[in-house]
Amino acid sequence: MMYLGSCLCGGVTLEITGPIDSIIHCHCSKCRKSSGTAYATNGFVAANAFKITAGEPLLASYESAPGKRRHFCKICACPVYSSNAANPERIRLRLGILDSAISERPISHNFVSSKANWDDLDAQLPRSDSYEPGR
Repeated sequence: MMYLGSCLCGGVTLEITGPIDSIIHCHCSKCRKSSGTAYATNGFVAANAFKITAGEPLLASYESAPGKRRHFCKICACPVYSSNAANPERIRLRLGILDSAISERPISHNFVSSKANWDDLDAQLPRSDSYEPGR
């Protein structure tokens, strides 16, 4: 298996040559703020199966907690991955960066006690293939 990904502007590209483990929808305030959305979908990959194939000089990082860094494209600000000095053999990937379809699936919603008050996990909202109806 090989998965490909890129940031919003296309300056940073990556490939993953192994499985994606422990995919979760994280509702913690840090993930909500860094994604600008109700939650971030993250999964772990082995560091030796993860490779930046282009644009490494475009990556910047922010230390969000001691030893934990969030890496993002400095051109488009797209979150790419997170690293943890206490666990260097794996990285946490933002799954929205992937261009390839994946076979793995999320296993849980985490930190739901900090979810946005307007986020209804069980909502039966209409589904659209493009913009919402009436736009």
